[in-house]
Amino acid sequence: MQTTVQSKSLSPNADDAPVVAYVQQLLEQAVALKASDLHFEPYEHQYRVRMRIDGELREVASPHMALKDRLASRIKVMSRLDIAEKRLPQDGRMKLPLAQGRELDLRVSTLPTLFGEKLVIRVLDSAQAQLDLGRLGYEPEDLERLLAAIRAPHGLVLVTGPTGSGKTQSLYACLNLLNTPEVNIATVEDPCEIQLKGINQVNVQDKPGLSFAVALRAFLRQDPDILMVGEVRDLETANIAIQAAQTGHLVLSTLHTNDAPATLVRLRNMGTAPYNIAASVSLITAQRLVRCLCPHCKRAARVPADIWLKAGWPPTMDLADPVPVFEPVGCPQCHKGFAGRTGIFQVMPVSAQMQQLVLQEAGIQEIARQARNEGVSSLRMAGLRKVLQGTTSLDEVLAATREST
Repeated sequence: MQTTVQSKSLSPNADDAPVVAYVQQLLEQAVALKASDLHFEPYEHQYRVRMRIDGELREVASPHMALKDRLASRIKVMSRLDIAEKRLPQDGRMKLPLAQGRELDLRVSTLPTLFGEKLVIRVLDSAQAQLDLGRLGYEPEDLERLLAAIRAPHGLVLVTGPTGSGKTQSLYACLNLLNTPEVNIATVEDPCEIQLKGINQVNVQDKPGLSFAVALRAFLRQDPDILMVGEVRDLETANIAIQAAQTGHLVLSTLHTNDAPATLVRLRNMGTAPYNIAASVSLITAQRLVRCLCPHCKRAARVPADIWLKAGWPPTMDLADPVPVFEPVGCPQCHKGFAGRTGIFQVMPVSAQMQQLVLQEAGIQEIARQARNEGVSSLRMAGLRKVLQGTTSLDEVLAATREST
């Protein structure tokens, strides 16, 4: 799969028109390749442009060093940033017109480095977002658990994982399912990444003081049925979300933790009262994204059973020796044997037994043990099942997850 953007025609003496055209070419190339981010990076003797495609950064161009300031200025002008300010980070947004009258939202971040300004452009393409829960990668049993939680009249559903793990897409897939004319849905995010008709969406704005907590309080005065908070960042936001969940609202949000059991402890460490956590949190989903093997060139392989057991497969479960899997090869239709990504999920309903553990201020290991007893798979186990299904490779899962607690 070709990802290189030609830059030979762009000389250091070029006037503004080629610079404008070159930036436009890069942006259009990013859309065509379904990149999530573009990185413009100045170094001492090199200037490079990289795109993050399927979670992996790939170098696509190396413009002349003399163009670094002009490329930065062009991007800053497009995103309405101060082109004279090069000493402090800046954040901005712009829209990229596409065919058929469609516009693409882009989020821009600048950062002063030793050799110039690094710029990162985040591509927020609502049209490319997969909003069908059944196609995100949930196992049937996990999907049933999630659907039961989001169809309840109230409760707090949390999605956890690192940045770039697809949390927002999972939340919007839930909202898309719940979005009917009979319900009032409101979201507050930083920023709104996916625009969905029929949902009231609010962007956090720091300067005027529109924080998650302020917006959430305002929502509660507007007769909501379902609320989505982009992220629980602090105790104030957590307490308001919990209060909403306890007063007849369904609340969806995200949190940065390693897995589902750690989320209950994280809320407690933030200062949330254990009895409020136990009374409000109905389900927690932890997730990661892994690259999918290319269906055109993946090759059958076998892994010795002892390696599979070391990877985290329980000795008590059936296992062939060697284990039949697939491995990446590479062809013109993929990148190094991979094409696209899918999710691996740990879906943990908060049962009555877990509520008791929360009230007793139990640790992560005790909660994880109870989750296993209730049939909740770890992220590693969910990934290994994807390997057995031929969806991804063992190395990809090992890199994205760690063994359960």
